[in-house]
Amino acid sequence: MLLLSQLKNDFSFSALVAGFVAVLVGFASAIAIVFQAAKTAGADQAMLESWVWALGIGMGLSSMGLSLWYKRPLIIAWSTPGAALIAATSIELTMAQAVGVFLFVGLMILLTGVSGLFSRLSKAIPSPIASAMLAGILLNFGIHLFTALRSEVLLVGVMLLTYIVARMFVPRLAIAFVLFVAIVMVLMTGQLELSSVSITFSKPVFVIPEFSLSLLIGLGIPLFLVTMSSQNLPGVAVLKASGYSAQNISPVISVTGISTLLLSPFGGFTFNLAAITAAICTSEEAHENIEQRYIAGVSAGIFNLLTGVFASAVVGIFVAFPEELVLALAGLALIGVIGNSLKMATEIKQHQDAAILTFLVCASGVSFWEISSAFWGLVLGMTVVVSHKLFTRLKRS
Repeated sequence: MLLLSQLKNDFSFSALVAGFVAVLVGFASAIAIVFQAAKTAGADQAMLESWVWALGIGMGLSSMGLSLWYKRPLIIAWSTPGAALIAATSIELTMAQAVGVFLFVGLMILLTGVSGLFSRLSKAIPSPIASAMLAGILLNFGIHLFTALRSEVLLVGVMLLTYIVARMFVPRLAIAFVLFVAIVMVLMTGQLELSSVSITFSKPVFVIPEFSLSLLIGLGIPLFLVTMSSQNLPGVAVLKASGYSAQNISPVISVTGISTLLLSPFGGFTFNLAAITAAICTSEEAHENIEQRYIAGVSAGIFNLLTGVFASAVVGIFVAFPEELVLALAGLALIGVIGNSLKMATEIKQHQDAAILTFLVCASGVSFWEISSAFWGLVLGMTVVVSHKLFTRLKRS
């Protein structure tokens, strides 16, 4: 009863919408990569729906549980870089072997969380470097707003105008107004075709795992490294940039490991801290009071659960949205986060060079050995920070 009373007092429509927008952006922008990954692993239509069921249930329960427990918007997502890695692999594997790899990765994530290793690593990263990494990752989402404007002048133009006007009069509800106007427009212009969408319950499919040492090394270890460097590290940066630097990360990482272990046999290939979608839920757009933004995490959890329970219908709906709408919505929702991250990245003079270099590498999108620019930007930034400290000590001695 106390929990329900607190939820009622803390509830806000802006946080509810932030959760929905986060799920919409997450699914609509990356579900195609998940489909490719599933097909690479040999999934048929039934298994494809099972993957979406597992991902929705895992993200939903984890996000809701963590957000309610810590009273912070802790958003759990699938590993998009991980899905891309699976989809692009040249290694032949069966679904059973893929599940074996996912279980291995889940165990490694759990051990990393329980040991506290990842938490200690993330605390060693200066806030300006983490903020610069986040700004670099999010920059392209802001730029995509205007590339979408070029191809859909009317739709995106009206969304942009709605955002500017709403920010002046009802800043907390700006994204809600943008979403409403966008949906009305695509319905009126016939760009949202829902006639082929059928509402049916998902049917999870259990797969007995098979383990192959070569696959665990050749695919499992890269999948683990990509998830930790390209998803969890930026996820921590989002929390720090949004004022949640005191959050204990180890239990959160442990929960993602447990979720992966439990749901891998059904297609839940890898869970981790969200970055892009988390930035939507942790921003001032969700709520001006940082203590009440956890409602956005609960909201995202509920909508993720719905995507799992009604996987086939939800996937059809998300795919039906015009790509330009999703790109514009994400760009508008992240404007405040990008600005705040850039401010935090450059406010400490001694870290400015390192932060700018980190930002540029992350924004470039460059990758080596299937490891994303977020990792390499962080490596370069930390190298500059450590070198500066060593040089300062040598000068003093």
